[in-house]
Amino acid sequence: MAHISPELFPKLTASLLSLALLSSCGAKREAVDLLVTNATIYTVDSTFSKTEAFAVKDGKFVAVGPAADLKAKYQAAQEVDAGGKFIYPGFYDAHCHFYRYSLGLSYADLVGTTSWEEVLEKLQHHRQQHPQAAWLLGRGWDQNDWPDKQFPTKEKLDQLFPNVPVALIRVDGHAAIVNQKALDLGGVTARTPISGGTITRDAQGRLTGLLVDNATRLVGNKIAEPTEAEATELLLQGQQNCLAVGLTSLADAGLDKADIDQLAALQQKKKLKLRLYAMLTPTPENRAYYLKKGPLLTDQLTVSSFKVYADGALGSRGACLVKPYADKPKETGFLLSTEKQFRDLAKELAASKFQMNTHAIGDSANRIILNIYGEALKGQKDRRWRIEHAQVITPADMPKFGQFGIVPSVQPTHATSDMYWAGERLGAERLKTAYAYKELLKQYGQLALGSDFPVEHINPLFGFHSAVARQDAKNYPAAGFQMENAISRSDALRGMTTWAAHAAFEEKRKGQIKTGMLADFVVLDTDLLTAPKEQLRGAKVLQTWIGGEKVFGGK
Repeated sequence: MAHISPELFPKLTASLLSLALLSSCGAKREAVDLLVTNATIYTVDSTFSKTEAFAVKDGKFVAVGPAADLKAKYQAAQEVDAGGKFIYPGFYDAHCHFYRYSLGLSYADLVGTTSWEEVLEKLQHHRQQHPQAAWLLGRGWDQNDWPDKQFPTKEKLDQLFPNVPVALIRVDGHAAIVNQKALDLGGVTARTPISGGTITRDAQGRLTGLLVDNATRLVGNKIAEPTEAEATELLLQGQQNCLAVGLTSLADAGLDKADIDQLAALQQKKKLKLRLYAMLTPTPENRAYYLKKGPLLTDQLTVSSFKVYADGALGSRGACLVKPYADKPKETGFLLSTEKQFRDLAKELAASKFQMNTHAIGDSANRIILNIYGEALKGQKDRRWRIEHAQVITPADMPKFGQFGIVPSVQPTHATSDMYWAGERLGAERLKTAYAYKELLKQYGQLALGSDFPVEHINPLFGFHSAVARQDAKNYPAAGFQMENAISRSDALRGMTTWAAHAAFEEKRKGQIKTGMLADFVVLDTDLLTAPKEQLRGAKVLQTWIGGEKVFGGK
């Protein structure tokens, strides 16, 4: 045996001990799929804490905290240095129309047109690009952006496109201008009866081509749906647009079973990564199937609500008001169904496990629906029935959101888009309690924030900016529109993450960077909580991750 000098024993012992400790530490490090470090992470947890690192395994956050602690504890298959960038829970649009937005990507884009003449030019160009299309379809015009602010009529459409049906949907989706060919296909005449809508006629009783609310269905039902292959291509294109602006979850407001089946099939094939909360259209067929089946709650898809339309939109004067429009003293708008129909549906849904989510814009529509909710729920304060938009509320009705436990689901960019003309429709007094997000937040304690795209832009950061600065893309007005109803930045972030999830009964799975939650997050180049407000709309989404998988962005 080789002789070991006694003075070497302490050094040898120390070395062996160090090796043993290192071996021990290595053995105890847990395997995870992803470790993200060197970030400013807004967890949006109950204390709105900030941290610098998190670990992900099997699509969920398994640890959140200091980088040194997590590196010591976990061995990651993929380690990402965030380079000091800012990380937030994946953005959740609490009210949009993803399915229809995606299919509409093939339409002529009329958003931002400044005159009827510009609309016609865009249509001619679109027709040249798609000469074989059976219909000429467009979306996004708004007469309030035009010099005369008058609704268009069909004469020029009839002259330019006599042989192809034309349907152009207003930006709010509640009105359309169509040509004679489309009216003929829909069987629409000056004598066609309509309830909950308007078939507009001129002073001589002739059709102008303008259809409002339920009347749009007379023509819309004749437009052929795209093939499955065409729809798939458009839905995946729509998804890419969503991922590029940091959206990971969407509430799609108003779908049929066939639409949901199509979306679910794409999710199962791993093609559609977005998580969806699908609101059902309350057709007899949808109610018969889903009320018997019960809600569907999975990580990818939630089907637990019905989307109801109480009235139309303010811009097309279909919103149902308690008193007449300030700029049309003989009109008050209208309900899209009878009060009895709403009451019967509420009673049916109250006996089920489904939510009732009702589009209500005008103060009369909001009052009627809030009262019906209160009657049907009978004191059940955590059914999370929702008012979608909640745009114009009387002071007397505002407390009912808290009293009955009704979720206000609002879209902040509506305030800054409508502010140029909403006062003309409502008058100064009613305008004070329109788009009153801070007051709604005070009543319920939460706000679910969405965009209503394609009515508004798809980017959730535009809504964040509108909510906190009450300004539009031009940073107008300088002092903000009705700043008494601005909300804080932290509340705006909650509204597009954890509060949006709460409104869908998903708050235990989504909306926070927290152990056990789905690992959906977005990396930005901007600190939304501290950046000058002028920089908020320009904040850049660098990466979007769903379930620990990067679905948008470079390294």
